Amino acid sequence: MSTRPITCIRSTDLDHLAGRASASPRRRSNLNLHTSSDDPVQRLFNALDPDTYVRPHRHARDTGWECLLCVRGAAVALTFDDHGRVTQRIELVADGGTLAIELPAYHWHTLLALRPGTILLEVKPGPYTPVAEPDFAAWSPRDDSPDRAAYLDWLKQAQVGEAAPSPACTGAASARPG
Repeated sequence: MSTRPITCIRSTDLDHLAGRASASPRRRSNLNLHTSSDDPVQRLFNALDPDTYVRPHRHARDTGWECLLCVRGAAVALTFDDHGRVTQRIELVADGGTLAIELPAYHWHTLLALRPGTILLEVKPGPYTPVAEPDFAAWSPRDDSPDRAAYLDWLKQAQVGEAAPSPACTGAASARPG
């Protein structure tokens, strides 16, 4: 018999999480439900504001899938091919439409909040593994790049089949598709 109590998340907890995200320099914050980074299933709420930048990345391991459920606000998930061309654009909306997605392992992806206070419930296999540098997209600017804001603006409008206009726009060093 487990002695661990049931974890309850209240609306006020999510209000507080959204407030932390708004006050954070990165404009996002998370509330972990798992008790350790070694837990076999990672479960967390992610609060995102529209000006946060989640650099395109992938989880390059067989167990690198992620399930995302929009519980507040709205977000968009973008997936990309190996050259940075958008392959899917899926809006997640808490109050209608697509509520959840499961991203397969090895897919380049990013997330954008469409509304302030957007909160996603994320579930993925553990243990927690930080994204390694080779698994951040070389065709996307680093978090500290001066080109990050222009790239984020492009992401907000990017449609399937499009790639960022030029390497100069993104600060990426690798070749871009024509």
